[in-house]
Amino acid sequence: MVEQDRDAAESQHGDDLAGAFGGNVRRRREEAGLTLEQLSAQSSVSRAMLSKVERGEKSPTIGVASRIAHALDVSLSDLIGAPTAAVSGVAIALRKKDRPVFRDPETGFERHIVSAAPGAGGAEVIVHYLPAQVSTGLLPAYPPGTEKQIVVLEGTLTVAIGGISETLNTGDSLFVQADAEHGFANRTNAPCEYIMVISRRT
Repeated sequence: MVEQDRDAAESQHGDDLAGAFGGNVRRRREEAGLTLEQLSAQSSVSRAMLSKVERGEKSPTIGVASRIAHALDVSLSDLIGAPTAAVSGVAIALRKKDRPVFRDPETGFERHIVSAAPGAGGAEVIVHYLPAQVSTGLLPAYPPGTEKQIVVLEGTLTVAIGGISETLNTGDSLFVQADAEHGFANRTNAPCEYIMVISRRT
């Protein structure tokens, strides 16, 4: 019963964060001085979809969320609601129950922000969970200088980028320049979990 209560609390926490996504999109859009029509043109996401996302009526897929973030020139973590980077302190903890989590409503893909102080050290640490037979599809390219390092914790992950494909098993790692369209797929019948470190060279 205690385990069920904890799972329920974590699920509710994730739902609350997903509900805040739309508010963050609207705030960032207004700060950028963009109309819904302009953001639609820049993101290739329909105005109707953007309107529903901003009102919290629709949870976007990972592909749609990524396109919105890139069009607004912010990180996906900014829109999900990453914890505020601390300006001081030698040790900063982020408890599992407090992780900002993005869940793709169509596939069950999950993106967990595990950086306790985002932006500190110039890198961001993410944990991705891909259910069996699930793919993110191709995600938009990051700005030049963005790098991703991936370590598979469990399962088998296929990474597609720049016309090539790499398959990684448990314990394998991969470095990619993320300034090209790329995607992640789990083509097996078991779940896959992997750590991703995103860094940006200046």
